[in-house]
Amino acid sequence: MNIENHNNSFNEILTLIHQARKKAYQQTNRVLIELYCNVGKYVSNKTTTESWGKGVVEELAKYIKQQDPTIGGFTTRNIWRMKKFYETYRDNPKLTPLVSQISWTNNLIILSGNKSDEEKEFYIRETIKNNYSKRELERQIASSVYERTLLGDKKRSTTVQKLPQKTDGIFKDTYVLELLGLPREQKEKDLQSAIVGSLKEFILELGIGFAFIGQEYRVSVGNKDFYIDLLFSHRYLQCLVAIELKIGEFAPSDLGQLEFYLEALDRDVKAPHENPSIGILLCKEKDDEIVEYALSRSLSPTVIANYETELIPKKLLKQKVDELCRLYDEEK
Repeated sequence: MNIENHNNSFNEILTLIHQARKKAYQQTNRVLIELYCNVGKYVSNKTTTESWGKGVVEELAKYIKQQDPTIGGFTTRNIWRMKKFYETYRDNPKLTPLVSQISWTNNLIILSGNKSDEEKEFYIRETIKNNYSKRELERQIASSVYERTLLGDKKRSTTVQKLPQKTDGIFKDTYVLELLGLPREQKEKDLQSAIVGSLKEFILELGIGFAFIGQEYRVSVGNKDFYIDLLFSHRYLQCLVAIELKIGEFAPSDLGQLEFYLEALDRDVKAPHENPSIGILLCKEKDDEIVEYALSRSLSPTVIANYETELIPKKLLKQKVDELCRLYDEEK
């Protein structure tokens, strides 16, 4: 019997097994989160009505372990976490259905710190959408993806906002490339090579939906060849995304080159069903006022962002978000 003739059928069965496993995990996780929430609710009510304190909860943890040693996860510390979990989401019908879709570990990561409801919702939805592991979620929070995405949305040019595809939450104001291990000073070729050599990490920073097409992607116009630093496609935006790298400060003249590339992509490369191509100009530094002037009359959908080789202090980014929100409120 030729096994190769049956490979397609075998793969279909394997897919069914993987789907069933995933469904079973989701159901188990949902029941577990519901259990932890119910225990948290019970303990929360007891601390209010019967003044349960640290000593009683310690005795509860010991009792559970003594009665059934096979039950794990109900340490004193974890029971207090369940109480906090319940109290955090009990009055939030918007988030309550979402928390059961991610693991308890990831819930605890999002629960830690002083995050607003908006920030919690952002990371919960991103975890569901991207299926973040514990390590990936910790990195996203440590690199302040919420603040950087919020700033990116606020600073989108009118041309990008008017695209047929919805670009909310896709682009960031600053991209943090600490995972690439770049030196403080580098050449554009070094930056390009580091990105291509660490595509998994770079795409994690870009966000879900990006797929790498090529480095030094050639477009021919007239009798000349031109080369785009990095070319990606985006599954959900249904378009090509050209990235140009600049190791210096943004200059208005940089924009013309990228606009030319976008025109070449739209005329000669993009498929008929695809949306207009988008450009990202990734610079070491940028002056927001110069960027605003440069983009105000640009007809090409372009994002101008800067990159950092080290994590940015969260406090600094939060100040930027607060300042920008105040400016927008004043303009209304």
